[in-house]
Amino acid sequence: MTAGRARVGILISGAGSNMEALIAAATAKDCPYEVACVISNRPDAAGLARAKALGVPALAIDHKPFGPDREAHERALDAALRRHGCDHVALAGYMRLLTPFLVEAWAGRMLNIHPSLLPLYPGLDTHRRAIEAGDAEAGCSVHLVTAGVDEGPVLAQARVPILAGDTPESLAARVLAEEHRLYPRALSERVRAGD
Repeated sequence: MTAGRARVGILISGAGSNMEALIAAATAKDCPYEVACVISNRPDAAGLARAKALGVPALAIDHKPFGPDREAHERALDAALRRHGCDHVALAGYMRLLTPFLVEAWAGRMLNIHPSLLPLYPGLDTHRRAIEAGDAEAGCSVHLVTAGVDEGPVLAQARVPILAGDTPESLAARVLAEEHRLYPRALSERVRAGD
């Protein structure tokens, strides 16, 4: 832990490849943030073991025991983020719609990465939708989290050409490589802007 760095909590639901990119970037001496914790809503998320292997505290707060009460689950998430001294939250493949409680609690300090050039293709199935629309390019966007799904202000984008013969899977792989470069940079810039 380095004095003066902002503390980031990362929320995941799965393998956590963007989480790993954020953790790797935090090892640079000039990185303005450190990863304080990784939290998953799924106890079986592979990213939890990856985070622990990288020396980052990782815990599961399973959403299932909370039933339909999303806010109660988010209050437990929020309490854990605050226990770990988090200043910012990064969603990295966190596959739950958020309630106003968590969005407002971290307003301006919660980021998400989305695999499209927002405002194009919010939600799911972005690569297939871009290919079917005949778009020349796809990409990814880092945005602030607001109440609407993938509607928050865009902080940074990276563009990827759509090639002849691309499938959603081949395009997704190229976009994901850009996500791993873009997200740490955009998070760093946001943290610095908040100083």
